[in-house]
Formats: sequence, C-alpha cells, structure tokens
Amino acid sequence: MEVTMVLHLQPGIPAPAFTAADIHGHPVTLESYRGRKVLLSFFRFSACALCNLRVRHYIGRYPEWQQQGLDIIAVFESPLANMRSYVGAQNAPFPLIADPKASLYELYGTETSEEKVKATLADAGTKAAIAEAAAAGFELTPEEGSNFHRIPAEFLIDENGILQVVHYGRLVTDHLELAAIDRFAEERPR
Repeated sequence: MEVTMVLHLQPGIPAPAFTAADIHGHPVTLESYRGRKVLLSFFRFSACALCNLRVRHYIGRYPEWQQQGLDIIAVFESPLANMRSYVGAQNAPFPLIADPKASLYELYGTETSEEKVKATLADAGTKAAIAEAAAAGFELTPEEGSNFHRIPAEFLIDENGILQVVHYGRLVTDHLELAAIDRFAEERPR
C-alpha cells in the first residue's frame, strides 16, 4: 500500500493564496476577503450526505456569521456539473467551488485516507450522523468520479489572512464544532 505524506499547515502562518471560480462562474480569491474572517471548508464530494448536512448547518448560521464579519468558502472535489446537481441545489449564500483536480486540496494539505474512511464506518457515532443526514433529506449517494477517501478539513482565517485555527479531520465526520466557529466569528478583529 502506498502512503503519501501530506504536509499540514499550522496556525499563525499566512493562508495560502488562491484564485478559483464558484459554481456560478464568479471569481473567488482569498485576497478579496482581506479585512474579514473566513471559514475555508474542504468537503469530500458534492453528493456526500454528511457534507451536504454540514453545508445546511453553515447555511443556517451564515446570516449571523456574516453580520459578525465571517464569510464562508466551501470546496468540493467534484466536477462542476455534479456540484450543480447535488450540493448546489441547496442554493448556499456563499461560494461553492468545484475542485475536481484537487489543486486547492493539495495547496492546503488535505488528506485522502482509506484507513480514516474505514475508521469512520466503524465509528459508533457515524450511524447517528448518517441518520441525521437522511432525516434532512440527504441520502448516501455515490458520485461518479469522486474521491470517496477524501477527508474533510477546515480553516479559520483572520482579517489579515493568517490561519488561526487549522482542523484536519480524523474521520469523515470530524469537523470543527459549530460553537468554535461561533466563538471565532464573535472575536474582535486582531
């Protein structure tokens, strides 16, 4: 089995700059968010039920977070057409970026791990998370050409473009607690 070493980013360094387009073709540059806080979230793929549930949670909190100066950028390792069919159907009020070649994933050191996916499937909390996603209308759906073994990661970036919180998931279901994002949103500018 081949193991690829991934270099994880650390808090306190500048967030790697990027330019991409959202699913509507609008340009998204990290630099354009200077002066505001950013939650940069790397998801698995656009049909992922657990990812769609997380996006729904973000949508629910977004108005308050945005008022507090926090914006969201969500990245999926999916082709654009799939994005529109799946996660795009939620009409998120923040940019959704299709990154089928995983160039942003590589820039931010996110992982692909068959072991972590297997650990997720064996984890006691996963069944409850899948049930919550299903109750919200998100079924477990395979996506053609997706990376099933992608592990989510989240980054909280301050107004100056500095990484303040770096969270690489230990499991597919491992995300920053929403309360931690709430606290970051509430913080005064640095």
